Amino acid sequence: MRRFRFPDPDFQDRFSAFVDERRGMPADVEAVVREVVDSVRTEGLEGLLRFARKFDDPALTEATLRVSAEEIAEGAARCPAEVREAIEFAARRIRAYHERQRPQDMRFTDEAGVELGWRWTALEAVGIYVPGGRAAYPSTVLMNAVPAAAAGVERIAMVTPPGGLKPAVLAAAKAAGVTEIWRIGGAQAVAALAYGAGPIQPVDKIVGPGNAYVTAAKRQVYGVVGIDAMAGPSEIVVVADGANDPAWIAADLLSQAEHDPDAQSILITDDEAFAGKVEAALAEQLGALSTGEDAAASWRDHGAVIIAPLDEAPPLVDRIAPEHVEFAVEAPERLADRVRHAGAIFLGRHAPEAVGDYVAGSNHVLPTSRAARFSSGLSLFDFIKRTSIIKCDAAAFEHLGPPTVALAEAEGLPAHARSAAIRLGRG
Repeated sequence: MRRFRFPDPDFQDRFSAFVDERRGMPADVEAVVREVVDSVRTEGLEGLLRFARKFDDPALTEATLRVSAEEIAEGAARCPAEVREAIEFAARRIRAYHERQRPQDMRFTDEAGVELGWRWTALEAVGIYVPGGRAAYPSTVLMNAVPAAAAGVERIAMVTPPGGLKPAVLAAAKAAGVTEIWRIGGAQAVAALAYGAGPIQPVDKIVGPGNAYVTAAKRQVYGVVGIDAMAGPSEIVVVADGANDPAWIAADLLSQAEHDPDAQSILITDDEAFAGKVEAALAEQLGALSTGEDAAASWRDHGAVIIAPLDEAPPLVDRIAPEHVEFAVEAPERLADRVRHAGAIFLGRHAPEAVGDYVAGSNHVLPTSRAARFSSGLSLFDFIKRTSIIKCDAAAFEHLGPPTVALAEAEGLPAHARSAAIRLGRG
């Protein structure tokens, strides 16, 4: 863990070098993934099963590839009642938040008599990647599938490694409106969603987080299908004054550090004594975490404490462009309103990032690795598309035709020009 002090003469250089560091980018991923993607694209089901048996389940067959409706119902029923209730609670809030994002269709007639407008329609089919690994990720299902269902997507195909099919995940899929589940993971699952493989039909867009191999596969199939983003390791910046309970702030920093050794947690405070108390609380809490090994590595290798006046926090946050930023201060809007680059902003001492991960209603699929400079978190807009509408009668075309001809001729496109000129009686 590094410490930066704003008044130090080398602060800017050290801080810039820190921000520019890259995390979680293993070598040779692209070549490995290219082999998998190309095999599934050219061989279909045969290629998919070969890699699925290698990485997912040696006994997997075409018959066992899909999770049956009975398996989903039985698995969801095994989910503890308290967890099922929490899933349904979260699903309702996520649905309500995203339904408010729905834009309106528009038609209007301008001064030339041209009728213009746009309309919004839902994507037809979406694929959702849900990681497996040591944990269950029902929140990933909810955050990706509920907005898609709210947008009106008819087919929501979920893929996850066999180890990811835990009761809470199946209960979330049922609550979120997932229409089909396939027990495959990794780059081969992404390729199957993009190109189709046997019983798996291709989708229009793939969303959801994954490891470096999943991210590389999404990058390689982009253009054949849409994707949400290139997800990297998680990150959080906590801006806190000395009036906070150090244990609360330590817990918030660890909430992201526990994701991955490459995750990043940063504290910005104007109180160096308070920073020391947070570090002590963090060390104490690490010993009680089942995820403590990963969290400790993240904090040691990528964490930082920045001692700076709170008024300097917004420009520092903008340079980091973090996935999450908390303002645990009095009157948090005073600082937060000056931030341009952040995936999600949490305001006040009682708004920890964890509520955004699960039940606040906003989406937890957010830009990482400084991508908040140019992109947004997942939303209803990721599952709809806008179509332009243009309508002209003869009188309106009299206004548009001559400049259309002039511009087409200037570009050396005579057929373009003729398609307008012929309606003006010129050719």
